[in-house]
Amino acid sequence: MLEQVGSLIGSPWIYAVVTLSVLLDVFLPVLPSGILVITAATAAAAGSATDVPDILVLTLCAATASVLGDLVAYRIAWRGGARLDRAISRSRRLTTAQERLGAALARGGGALVVLARFAPAGRSVVSLGAGAAHRRARDFLPWSALAGLTWACYSVSLGYFGAHWLGASWLGTAVSVGALFGAGAGAAYLMRREPRTT
Repeated sequence: MLEQVGSLIGSPWIYAVVTLSVLLDVFLPVLPSGILVITAATAAAAGSATDVPDILVLTLCAATASVLGDLVAYRIAWRGGARLDRAISRSRRLTTAQERLGAALARGGGALVVLARFAPAGRSVVSLGAGAAHRRARDFLPWSALAGLTWACYSVSLGYFGAHWLGASWLGTAVSVGALFGAGAGAAYLMRREPRTT
């Protein structure tokens, strides 16, 4: 499988490509950064340490880029002012997400930030929502760091262990990507659920 894409996967440029993709997908959620991370991890499991991405470096690149992307989106939204507030208020979904995020951060419950990292476009909504609502950085960024590290470890593990268990083939990669999408669907479902009132 990876022989066809080996020129990029087997080079140090893969770290830059992964970093850029993960950094930008907070603004362009359609970027396949998760698939790219899984594919690079699959290559690491299939090759030797001298010519494929090292798992720890790959994880560090993905996690760091995730946190930096969140921070950039947060700061842009913080400074966006009234224009961003008007854009958010036009969408019931974004308004609800922003309210839930605000309540969760106010309670110290940043688990929503971690959960949102797995949901499609959840990272964008949370990072921009936290900035637009002027949530304190010390309430948001530690959870963003945990979210980025959790997501990076999960994605790299899927590719790496999927390749070991199913082989470095299109089937192994497809199963790993399916598990990533499954986690995203589960996270999106949990985020949509109304919190229980006690």
